[in-house]
Amino acid sequence: MGESSLIELDITPDMIEEAQEKSKEMGTLKNSITNGSGNLAGFLGEILANKILKGRINNTYQYDIVLEDGTTVDVKTKNTTVKPLLTYDCSIAAFNISQKCDLYCFVRIKNDLTKGWVLGVYDKKEYFKDAVFMKKGDVDPSNNFVVKSDCYNLKISNLQKIEKVVA
Repeated sequence: MGESSLIELDITPDMIEEAQEKSKEMGTLKNSITNGSGNLAGFLGEILANKILKGRINNTYQYDIVLEDGTTVDVKTKNTTVKPLLTYDCSIAAFNISQKCDLYCFVRIKNDLTKGWVLGVYDKKEYFKDAVFMKKGDVDPSNNFVVKSDCYNLKISNLQKIEKVVA
């Protein structure tokens, strides 16, 4: 069992404006499950994660944030309607596993854009050893969710505390 601790942050109008600007610049990503509508949440996720990680946002396909020691972090963000529980899954799409980053940082953004949660981090190499592979159409027995695309899932409770990275 990991030691994830959710860090709840308020989303400010300035954060939304910054994320909207970045989202407009980016347009729609190839293979985007949400056809680009997730860009805003994704950029908000990066902004919130970096408030805690205190690195430098450096948007590339490979990673989103570079920490002071050179560690590269890719931020994975999901929308949510509720405060996430430790039993919820973090997912990485199977087509998206070749990114060259050192760590994944997982974030949830409330649909109304008022709050976000930085959930924790996980070493990229270890993630794919420890995560559960789910095929499109599979039903996750823990929550009866029908998987929309092949992915690797790991419970929030298994993530490492973000404080271990920035300590």
